[in-house]
Amino acid sequence: MNDFNQASTILFYVSYNNEVYTHEMIKELLTGNKEIVVPIANKKNRSLTLSKLDNWDDLTIGAYNILEPKKDRINEVNLDCIDLIIVPGVGFDENGNRIGHGKGYYDKLLKNSKQATSIGLSFECQIFENIPTGKYDIPVNIIVTEKRVIKNY
Repeated sequence: MNDFNQASTILFYVSYNNEVYTHEMIKELLTGNKEIVVPIANKKNRSLTLSKLDNWDDLTIGAYNILEPKKDRINEVNLDCIDLIIVPGVGFDENGNRIGHGKGYYDKLLKNSKQATSIGLSFECQIFENIPTGKYDIPVNIIVTEKRVIKNY
């Protein structure tokens, strides 16, 4: 996948509950030549702070019981520096529309991203014919499941 190979800075969601598991992917990429960035959820303003991750052990349980960098390990990264955004979702359609967890964190992030390609990770059983969308919903460029890659750009 060219988008992944060409990206030098990747924003990865840190999976929890029934999301596509990203922990091992992140750990593997930390040993390579890509800069890995993870989100920190700010509940008050429903936004994400982005932080460079240097070591898996720098993570601790944060908002919504999702792993995020420890306070003394936060190294903020500007969204404009991100080449690739790996996005979670509860469901997707083949046009890249997604249902998240209902808080709008990633829709805000994708709206403000200028050049980054967005990839939704999904199980095939989470792909639907049509996902209802609202005015604030932002589709992803690519969806990757265990069976296929769906491109939307």
